Amino acid sequence: MSATELVSGGPRRPVSASAFVEVQALTKTYGAIRALKGVDITFRRGEVHGLVGANGAGKSTLVRSLAGLEQPDSGSIRIDGVETHVPNPSAATRLGLAFIHQELNLVETFTASQNIMLGSHEGAALAFRRVDGVHPAARTAAERLGIDFRLDRPVARLTVHQKWLVSIARALVHDCQLIAMDEPTASLDANESARLLKVARDLASHDVAVLFISHRLDEVLELCDRVTAFRDGGVSATLQRPELTRQRLVEAIVGHESAPSRPARRDSGEDRPVVLEVSDVRRGRALTGATLQLREGELLGIAGLVGSGRTELARAIFGADRIDSGAMRLFGRPYAPTSVADAIRHGVALVSEERRAEGLFLDLSVTSNLYVNTWHKRRTRCTPFTSARRAERQAAEIAQELGVVLRQGGVRQPIAGLSGGNQQKVLLGRWLQTEPAVLLLDEPTRGVDIGAREEIYRRIRSLTRTGMSVIVISSEFEELLECDRVVVMSAGSTVGELTGASITVNDMLRLCYL
Repeated sequence: MSATELVSGGPRRPVSASAFVEVQALTKTYGAIRALKGVDITFRRGEVHGLVGANGAGKSTLVRSLAGLEQPDSGSIRIDGVETHVPNPSAATRLGLAFIHQELNLVETFTASQNIMLGSHEGAALAFRRVDGVHPAARTAAERLGIDFRLDRPVARLTVHQKWLVSIARALVHDCQLIAMDEPTASLDANESARLLKVARDLASHDVAVLFISHRLDEVLELCDRVTAFRDGGVSATLQRPELTRQRLVEAIVGHESAPSRPARRDSGEDRPVVLEVSDVRRGRALTGATLQLREGELLGIAGLVGSGRTELARAIFGADRIDSGAMRLFGRPYAPTSVADAIRHGVALVSEERRAEGLFLDLSVTSNLYVNTWHKRRTRCTPFTSARRAERQAAEIAQELGVVLRQGGVRQPIAGLSGGNQQKVLLGRWLQTEPAVLLLDEPTRGVDIGAREEIYRRIRSLTRTGMSVIVISSEFEELLECDRVVVMSAGSTVGELTGASITVNDMLRLCYL
């Protein structure tokens, strides 16, 4: 098949009537959480099948089960009519299934060609090294996709769109018959998104089953032949193309039944002074008009789906990224942090969502992780030195106050040995040592158990009672019911604000899909 044939954009061939992958009654539980509740779904060759649903609806668990990353508790998976067990990702690849996750699994220091050939028999050992650095199979896959950049270029020098094409080319080298794309356009601009959607459409026109997972309903409506909506671990609707409308998709995602709503809270706080004001902040494609106010002693939630700009806004407030336009004010004065250190000096702190990659020094002790920002405050009077014994004693007191469960070695042990919940508490404790006026918490309970989650929110509430102003970003909308107000973001902009009885999961979701 030539590149011209694949990217011609001609009429799509009829979708195969028989299922390539058929899932029946699939269930998966994590403790008391039923992530999948008897899911039935089919994927056909020559079809773009969309998966939509709120965070935690079950989409990712289904995909991870097909990819061999999770083992379902019950149910069956059939491929070409044969019941199949998928024990691991290698088995999934051998069965013709490829999964391209939002966090692209590429080796940055390898070339595009080498990444394309990784894991293939032809790419084993030194077989993928050619005189020109490009394996013939990689070149053929690139031609099929219309790739126009050099394949001997290191992946680190490629754009996000080009990296997606490399990942798709790898799937073609493995002769995969189903390619799943998880939020492929979340980090792309309009032109790059259009090109990637065309690639997906052309793959389907040549008998590849394409699984397209996205929160962007406009793209789903434009691209997909069939769409399955997930809600609360089950399939809420499967719609054929003639039935697809934005309203029907939103109804299938959100549902009509009552959802958890905000518990009774104190006064609205409208009489309290504004601490932080963000006005029409913009930065590239990530932020396209973010606006919010944060009051003294307030717990403000930011809700949004993947690509909504929540994390990017937090980074801008924290001085990690410069804004292109708009304005921020802190305590009534213009605020334009030039760096993270500048933001900290102004009393702003951020607990990042990527605690292991961006927040913690895993080889260092609990004590060192607690004080990495404030060692200068631990100096012995009139000397440049710190007292290790006193620092460890104070660290143990802080750990106890935060409810950190320490193992053998106490605060001297490497923090890598703690559970995710205890690591998060230490990271929170570190930033509290800076005595911030504004505390930004990005996914503060990701990867922690329910007990640690409750402890973290109790601590957050105690901080607001002291007058600290806190912003919480969470993909678990139920957690945001704890907040005094909730701002909803979509596509980099603020699209709504919820207060009082209107703070419900359903109202957050509806605003997300405006």
